[in-house]
Amino acid sequence: MQTDIVDIYEKAAVQMHPQKKEWLMKKTVNVLLVLVMVLCVGSVAFANGQQEADVDDGTILIGHTANNTGIDSYQTTHDKVYRDTIANTEGVEAIILDAKGDVAKQISQIETLIQKGVDAMTVWPVNGKAVVPAVKKAFDAGIPVIIVNSLIDESGYEYAVGFAGPNTYTEGENAAKGMIKALDGKGDVVELMGLPGYVTAINRSEGFQDYIKANAPGITILATEPTDWNRAKATQVMENLIVKYGDQIDGVYVADDNVGIGGLNALKEAGMAGDVVMTSACMFGEGYDAMEEGYIMGSVYQSPAEDARKAVETAIKAAKGEEVPFWNYFETPVVTPDNMKDFERPNF
Repeated sequence: MQTDIVDIYEKAAVQMHPQKKEWLMKKTVNVLLVLVMVLCVGSVAFANGQQEADVDDGTILIGHTANNTGIDSYQTTHDKVYRDTIANTEGVEAIILDAKGDVAKQISQIETLIQKGVDAMTVWPVNGKAVVPAVKKAFDAGIPVIIVNSLIDESGYEYAVGFAGPNTYTEGENAAKGMIKALDGKGDVVELMGLPGYVTAINRSEGFQDYIKANAPGITILATEPTDWNRAKATQVMENLIVKYGDQIDGVYVADDNVGIGGLNALKEAGMAGDVVMTSACMFGEGYDAMEEGYIMGSVYQSPAEDARKAVETAIKAAKGEEVPFWNYFETPVVTPDNMKDFERPNF
């Protein structure tokens, strides 16, 4: 731009009186000096702005990728409390993403959070094994990762700072204890499990089956069928099991009460509800009601609010570089018709 201005002034000056020409050239110099000053000030302002952007104000940035927020009321409540906890914690912000049950999407989200340079990351894995390479990428980038609610595959433990959530294997064991007590140690049982490949579903199934096999040889597990945590599918699966086994079914073990209500709908339709014992590994509000009505004989109290708060609390500690234990469980007490009045009805 400076060259164009000089050329214009010089061409005009050729035809002028010498005094006028001298004045014009001085004017040219003044204009150029002003331009240089403007450019220098602009450069300094840009540099200062860049420096200000790079200043660390002490804010902790947490990245979170959820499993599938809208699939059930537990995850919806967890998401709300997670956001509220972040909003009410001074000096902490979050980037919250939802994989919507798509493991490929979750892997991409983990990579995005790495690029954003978060100070710590919480991952509620869609598939415990498939996300391990992505978690390793975060580990290699120096970002502490907290696995929340459902574990990843053991091969990924070395890449995570820790786990925050329930002991889902123990929940399966507790549901088995309730089943043994209700059946007096004898009978035939079917199982409605969660999503194959999802570690919570696997742990709750293994915890139940291992405890039954070790402590109740008089109980036979006739079938274990996946429901993908979907209530409508649970109803269909239970209908098929009723067609196959009929009155042979003495008990039904369900991975959570959302699945349980689906199974219970099928039992009611078949006229078997109340005659067949049901135990669950996780209590929902409708499950609480069903227990009050005599349809569910045992469950486990697992709070999504406590789950979310534990996740945020552990992630903040990790972001600050504090030492955190690998296992960060919260309490999941057993609920039965005898003690259910000691617990508030879950709001999810």
